[in-house]
This record gives sequence, structure tokens and C-alpha cells, in this order.
Amino acid sequence: MEQRIGSSSSKPLEGAGFDPAFIPGLTAPATGREEDAKDTKDAPGTDGDGTVADAATEAAPEAEESEKPGDSPAVEAVEAVEAAEESEDDEPEPAPDGPVFEASDRRAALVADHRGVRLRLDDQECEFRWDEIGAVETETARFGKRYTVTVHTPDRRWYPLEIDADSRRRFAEWDAALDKVLDAYFDDGAEEPADRA
Repeated sequence: MEQRIGSSSSKPLEGAGFDPAFIPGLTAPATGREEDAKDTKDAPGTDGDGTVADAATEAAPEAEESEKPGDSPAVEAVEAVEAAEESEDDEPEPAPDGPVFEASDRRAALVADHRGVRLRLDDQECEFRWDEIGAVETETARFGKRYTVTVHTPDRRWYPLEIDADSRRRFAEWDAALDKVLDAYFDDGAEEPADRA
């Protein structure tokens, strides 16, 4: 059996044995060297042999310097208004002196306060204002340390969140704290009858 030693000038091997994305009947993509050669010949600002023309490299920095943003007074006024709005947004909203419920584990977090209920699981978040909530339901696992809070909306959708507690004793604490928040902020629409003296 004879073997040829040295570089092979033939096309690289093609087929499913060498390329798992090979589909019979389709032409093979051009190799990287062929694409690079075509790109340098066709690029604007280059000579026919692929060398970069000096005029193109010298004109580019001058064009960048002449187009600096903020040169016109209108642009500066818009930027000043945007900066003022951002500074107003950066100031935290003063929190009223009311109850706040927070529970979290390594993946999930739940916060209920004067603004509403915020649920977070990994990188997903959702927020419900109090007027968007129809009911808030809690459930504990019979075995284990999983505490489930489900937010129900008036349009019959529900959003459950499971939080792993460090011990089962936390369930009673969390229920009491969440009840205080719900009593303070959640209005279920049912008016309580006035006590007559």
C-alpha cells in the first residue's frame, strides 16, 4: 500500500463522516481562506490586491471627530431633561410605616409591601399591584419544608411561588407576617358591616 507524504493540494474531504452537518446535494461552504481573500478584495477603501488605501484610514478619524454628539443646543436640552428625570427616578420612594413581608431561598424570593406583591424565581420576576390581585393563598407541604404562595388575579390566572424554608417553624412566622401585610394593604372588596353601639 502506497502513501503520499507531503501536503495535499486536493479539496478537503467532505461527507457525513467528516462533517455531521453534511447534507447530500448541498454545496459545501467556502473555506475560511477563500472567504477572507474575497472579503479583502471587495472591501471599500482597498486596492485591487487587498491592501488598504491610506486616504480611507486618514479620513475616518476626522469624520469621527466632526460628529461628536451634544454639539447642538437642542441635543443638550434633551440630555438635560433626561438627566433630571433619571435623578428623580433614582431617588427611592419613601416607604410608609407599614408591615413588610419578605421570604427567600437560594432561587426564589417574595416581597409583599405597600406597593404590592413581587415574585422572583431565578432570573424571572413579576410584580402585582394591590388592585391587580384577586386573592393570595398560602400552602405548606405536608412533608418537607416547602412554603407555597399563590397570587390569584381577577381574570382567573394564578402565579405560584415555592420557597424552601430552613425549618418548619418558619411557616407560622411567615403566615403571621403575610397576614399583617394583607390586612394592612389588601382590599378584597367586601365591606365590613359597621358595629352599632
